[in-house]
Amino acid sequence: MTNKPKAVVLLSGGLDSTTILTLAIEQGFEPYAISFRYGQRHNVELGAAAQIATTAGVAKHIVVDVDLRQLGGSALTSDLAVPKNDRVEDIGNEIPVTYVPARNTVFLSYSLAWAETLGAGDIFIGVNAVDYSGYPDCRPEYIEAFERMANLATKAAVEGTQQFKIHTPLINLTKAQIIKTGLSLGVDYSLTTSCYDPGADGASCGHCDACLLRRKGFADNGLTDPAK
Repeated sequence: MTNKPKAVVLLSGGLDSTTILTLAIEQGFEPYAISFRYGQRHNVELGAAAQIATTAGVAKHIVVDVDLRQLGGSALTSDLAVPKNDRVEDIGNEIPVTYVPARNTVFLSYSLAWAETLGAGDIFIGVNAVDYSGYPDCRPEYIEAFERMANLATKAAVEGTQQFKIHTPLINLTKAQIIKTGLSLGVDYSLTTSCYDPGADGASCGHCDACLLRRKGFADNGLTDPAK
């Protein structure tokens, strides 16, 4: 048994979510990790998430099945092509086709339900509004609105037994700053995967938005991305 406060941590197996898992532990929380099998083409990330959760010694790790391929609308959950570029500077300003409709709302709703069940008032999510692809559900105003909703829509909050806080410690950091933070805490980024369109062997494509932003983050720290 532990006296540490419980926290639900959204763990994709990527660089950002692994960093926030480590931050949650560093801040004294007992982490409960939640991942999603949502029909993503890059489901290699789930294997990474399992290994990261085990390495971190989380209290529990669950994988929730929710088939967003039934809805489509994204290159990550359909046969649409994932955009590829040679440089970060070539990434456009429009919301890309890799945006999955309402994904973070779906994920946070499941996480909120589990948090209420666990008696946990804290939820950690690795959204970022600096070095990112422009997804609307990664912005501070979205997170603030979801937190308000969480405290209106749950029995625990209405009865006053639990207030919910959505933690977004990376939201205003560059990818380089995120990586620097993680390395200072001993994060092993070789365990993580970020690619939207990996090969059959799990190797990163090197040209999708996620790969380019990640590679630049390591380069800005004078390092080479350890991803396969």
